[in-house]
Amino acid sequence: MKIDNALPQDFLLHQYRIVKPIGGGGFSIVYLAHDTQAGKPVVIKEYLPAKQATRGPGESVETLSGDTTASTFNIGMKRFFDEANALATINHPNIVRVIDFFRDNNTVYMVMNYEQGKDLRWYIKRHDGRMSEKFIRTVFPQLLEGLRELHSHRLLHLDIKPANVYLRPGGSPLLLDFGAAQSASVDERRRGPHTLTRGFAPIEQHTRGHIGPWTDLYALGATMWACLCGKAPPPATKRAEKDSYKPAVRQFARYYSRQLLEAVDWCLQMDQMARPQNVDDLLAFLKKEPEPLSAQEPDSFIERMERINIKLPWGRK
Repeated sequence: MKIDNALPQDFLLHQYRIVKPIGGGGFSIVYLAHDTQAGKPVVIKEYLPAKQATRGPGESVETLSGDTTASTFNIGMKRFFDEANALATINHPNIVRVIDFFRDNNTVYMVMNYEQGKDLRWYIKRHDGRMSEKFIRTVFPQLLEGLRELHSHRLLHLDIKPANVYLRPGGSPLLLDFGAAQSASVDERRRGPHTLTRGFAPIEQHTRGHIGPWTDLYALGATMWACLCGKAPPPATKRAEKDSYKPAVRQFARYYSRQLLEAVDWCLQMDQMARPQNVDDLLAFLKKEPEPLSAQEPDSFIERMERINIKLPWGRK
């Protein structure tokens, strides 16, 4: 894989020998590397925002010209380091394990365990969407358990999508790529450079609005939506202009239980207060016994939510 500004093969970065680049985005480059001390493969993420910096002599990272660019780069680098520090304290089977982080080459590196498997995007493409309900109910509750652990440390992922959900042999999911992660308590007006993915990011990420656990749950709902039909829902910016979203309970009623489809629609509410406010709300709903596909039309969505003691802000007076 050819990626601009990537470190060369066999470059020794502390105890880690670079094998090859395996990914790159707007703010980082990801490498497969070999831990020469532990004798095992690892994944390394290097902070290198393409619009702010480039590779200089001796493989150091240099900011592009301009005081504003340098300031933005340094703010982003500090945030990357701080979040790596926070992520290194999390040890959960459904969250990628950060085992090391350090400063070098005028930038910051995050070292993670290497895992065998393929991302959810690969499975969705292979099946052209239409993932089975059993598959969805196996993968997503485990992802939610990992996300709850992340949120309990006051961290938000902010880039959940099929490419960042990794399925290991046996189907156990792993939430990857915390390049966009940040503290839930950060002041939105002072947030540094950020990344988002159209179709999976809710409106508050596009407008620098009030982010919280509900922000990640929108993206998780959009990821479930992609499992149903093979693509992301309409981008939130388009929905804000004229909402063309057709509820899952209407589009996919022939293939999935109403309960699962209601969970997807709940996550994908444009109004952040109308979504699940935390992981436990959504898990409680998903863990209820689903009704058979052939069941008669059930109670209203609001009645079903009230039945399991979940209070909705738009509920009946």
